[in-house]
Amino acid sequence: MAKETPIDYRNLMIYQVYNRNHNESGTFLELVDDLDRIKDLGTDILYLLPIHPIGMKNKKGSLGCPYSIQDYRGINPEYGTLEDFKKLIEETHKRGMKIMLDIVYNHTSHDSRLLEEHSEWFYRNGNGELANRVGDWWDITDLDYRNKELWDEMIDILKYFANMGVDGYRCDVASFVPVDFWIRARHEVAEINRDFIWLAETLDFGFRKAIDRHGFIAHSDSEMYEAFDITYDYDVMEKMHHYLEGKSPLSDYLERLRMQESIYPQNYVKLRNLENHDQKRIAYLVNNIHQLKIWTSFLFFQKGATMIYAGQEALDPNLPSLFDEDKVDWSRYNEDGIADLIKALAGMKKDRIMAEGNYEIHTVDYNDLIVLSYENSHMIRYGIFNVGLKTIELPVEFSDGEYKDIISDDTVYVNDGKILLGKEPLIFDVTK
Repeated sequence: MAKETPIDYRNLMIYQVYNRNHNESGTFLELVDDLDRIKDLGTDILYLLPIHPIGMKNKKGSLGCPYSIQDYRGINPEYGTLEDFKKLIEETHKRGMKIMLDIVYNHTSHDSRLLEEHSEWFYRNGNGELANRVGDWWDITDLDYRNKELWDEMIDILKYFANMGVDGYRCDVASFVPVDFWIRARHEVAEINRDFIWLAETLDFGFRKAIDRHGFIAHSDSEMYEAFDITYDYDVMEKMHHYLEGKSPLSDYLERLRMQESIYPQNYVKLRNLENHDQKRIAYLVNNIHQLKIWTSFLFFQKGATMIYAGQEALDPNLPSLFDEDKVDWSRYNEDGIADLIKALAGMKKDRIMAEGNYEIHTVDYNDLIVLSYENSHMIRYGIFNVGLKTIELPVEFSDGEYKDIISDDTVYVNDGKILLGKEPLIFDVTK
């Protein structure tokens, strides 16, 4: 792992925005108008999907995919001008937030400026034709990192935006790019900003195995921690979805989470999210408001940084298209207090124990119950998440009495060594 990664990155809340579909105009300047609300949610980092001009050759949909980049140094005119983007950076910093860009370094569009100028830097198949390693990504063509001149150019682009004031990069399918490239990139960008944040989109087990089978680079999360501060939790998300879709028991998911504790470095940071631009909305998978609140509370209680995808706080069940105009539906914003809950949870997430405490995923004798805890020298913080909503009398190992829920401020009662669980998440501290 990047040895200098501070464990307080586990306290972070990241807010993901797809500019095109975030608001009416889809521009940087209209996003500036939303920054106060975004900050008020508890956001530390504003993360933007790619902001560059989109390739038109072999494009997907009516507007094209933001991950099919035509010019790495340019700004998508849909969003505004370079000066508008600089204004967004300035206003984000004024509010005490950092700004993170999505960097797509595995591939470009078929009509990219880089391809026009340096076709020798691109991957070719056995027939010598430009190609990509993932068949259904037909709107892009892959780069070939065996060309060290390519490294120089791509790192220069990273330094260009770092000098502009960008604070971090989320690196798309980072596992497809040699980890030695990322190590060098991190080192050179650190000369501009030593606190720059690096987030890697890593791969789920099945995808990585499929790529590896064809002999292509597909680095593991453990390898990516050599260069990155934070990696995605795709190594466990599939099991969460299987549970929500009724395909496997909750215990399978929890066992994957326990596995992370044994295979990653001691100071590892995972990106915890219930949804993102590639995954189904949690309001689509879970349509019971009590369960949504429980899963949202569980999300923030997990060990790692937390990400919210814009619209999640409005209970939007629709995953916006990447390729067409498909606006977030804000009509249910804060319905049933979901935005207020996120704000309260983000505040709780900042507590030191959430980064430094000894973390445990407890084994319980109930099929639809998650019990987590953080422990330090003077207290234990418990998170109890009754995702099945069944009435349960849960045996506990601490004294009878009254405890205060950190989020709701309600009283948690322990009688005869048991807590009665219902439809609300419980987060409370027990003093030693």
